[in-house]
Amino acid sequence: MLIGMSQELSLVSFMDHYIAPDFTAVALIVIDMQRDFLDGQPAGVAGTVAIVPRIVRLLQAFREAERPIIHVVRIYLADGSNVDLCRRAAVERGASWVLADSPGCEIVPELLPDRFSRLETARLLAGQIQYLWPHEVVIYKPRWGAFYCTPLEDYLHRAHVSTLIICGCNFPNCPRATLYEASERDFRLVLVEDAVSGLYEQGKQELRSIGVSIMKSAEIVAELRRLKAEAGRAALEGPEVARDRPGGE
Repeated sequence: MLIGMSQELSLVSFMDHYIAPDFTAVALIVIDMQRDFLDGQPAGVAGTVAIVPRIVRLLQAFREAERPIIHVVRIYLADGSNVDLCRRAAVERGASWVLADSPGCEIVPELLPDRFSRLETARLLAGQIQYLWPHEVVIYKPRWGAFYCTPLEDYLHRAHVSTLIICGCNFPNCPRATLYEASERDFRLVLVEDAVSGLYEQGKQELRSIGVSIMKSAEIVAELRRLKAEAGRAALEGPEVARDRPGGE
């Protein structure tokens, strides 16, 4: 039997303990933040330049927390052979969008732990993971969603991740597809509304209806820093103090 929207939303609210983000088992996924997708570039998306500073702050917080960071990128071959069908003809005719080994394909330098890092194109196109830094990697995706024909799911399970924080470019395409793919795999999900380009109100409503939390970058940074501070205090206090607290062992 079909249920109405109000009933559906009530069910989502009832199941909050299943979908609430767990910041002790969280990873950041940064989607398609490559030079060619910045405003004014060959495949530029309006609003992508504006989100760069917020993504930088998210990255800093995740690095400080030593939590996994996954940069997901597109890489097009000049002959169009690995390009989405809707764009293949344009690339075959010479469109220079995120072409392999081109400057425009590279990740925006401000987002890298080492600004001189370059994509290892051959490794990525072969479906392998490029390691940038401890807990920070790059993965190539051949289509919209970050889970389609990629090692992402295995990597997240090995890192014991339950919650994904999604940001990047451009909401109607790759971030949205990634969120739905992640939902199908039972990850807890957060979209960073001020760190994704192309977002619109109806899209946010649709995501909430499938259990995606919508948060601001400052909220996420604050939560990570709160947990780090708590862990630091616990380490200083030691196990003896913890046992003396109410509820301690």
